[in-house]
Amino acid sequence: MSRMSAFSSPFMLGFDDIERVLDRVSKAANDGYPPYNIERLPKTDIQGDVIRITLAVAGFTRDQLDVSVEESQLVIRGRQIDDKTRQYLHRGIAARQFQRAFVLAEGIEILGADLKDGLLSIDLARPEPERVIRKIEISSGE
Repeated sequence: MSRMSAFSSPFMLGFDDIERVLDRVSKAANDGYPPYNIERLPKTDIQGDVIRITLAVAGFTRDQLDVSVEESQLVIRGRQIDDKTRQYLHRGIAARQFQRAFVLAEGIEILGADLKDGLLSIDLARPEPERVIRKIEISSGE
């Protein structure tokens, strides 16, 4: 049985990449670790829309976190190394690695990242796009 795509309409041409991105995002959304928030910050004239992604990364240091842009994705990785010198009586906070990816629209800029009180915040700017209207001349076919 083949899956019917929302982009299979004959009026939607060249959206194959978007369909692949949606498939990738739907598979990645199943893992809930680490939890995160996405918020819109107050608009400024300088940066346009600013979006903040905040991940709860308690127990991770700056050296154990990596934030990068790979192709059109913001990828956040965390890797903790088990401290063999500690002897736990109860271990409720696991030292586990993670990877969380967010697909970025064209033109999104990463403003920076900050780690404070176990929360990793990454600010992104979405500049206002220019409206472009281009007139297409119609030839007579002669």
